[in-house]
Amino acid sequence: MQQKVLMVIDMQNGVFANPRYDRAGCCERINQLIDQADRVIFIQHTGEGLEPGSEAFALLGELHCPDSALYVTKTACDAFFRTGLAALLRENGIQHMVICGCATDYCVDATIKNGLSRGFAITVAQDAHTTADRAAAGAEVLIAHYNDVWRDFIIPDGALRVRSAADILVEWRG
Repeated sequence: MQQKVLMVIDMQNGVFANPRYDRAGCCERINQLIDQADRVIFIQHTGEGLEPGSEAFALLGELHCPDSALYVTKTACDAFFRTGLAALLRENGIQHMVICGCATDYCVDATIKNGLSRGFAITVAQDAHTTADRAAAGAEVLIAHYNDVWRDFIIPDGALRVRSAADILVEWRG
């Protein structure tokens, strides 16, 4: 049976210093996924103002953090760029994962596309990723836009799916 793997991207105090769309709802759905996952991988961005060990680097206090969770620190939007993420996934026999987190239009998108290019299958939790309002578009529009882009993204073998957290949970329990 395939592992139920959840990758949670950049849900950190410092990232949320700027308001993010539907923080409470997004965290609630992420927690529901965390509670049902066999394996949780937290991706944390590091850089100026997000130094490891700092309050800004820490995960949001409202997130559930299982003792068995794995952690990867990154310095770029793409969680695979110059990190051990791909090796960690392969060492743990992970070929498919559900991705959620922040920011939809930066780190979530970059990680999805680069994960697909490395041969991983990905399901996006369409209602468990968030971003901030940008100059060109509001967060709600950006989230809807990226969900549409990912639904129509051309990748062989149906390696990318976009599903609601509720539908993912039904699949996992199935």
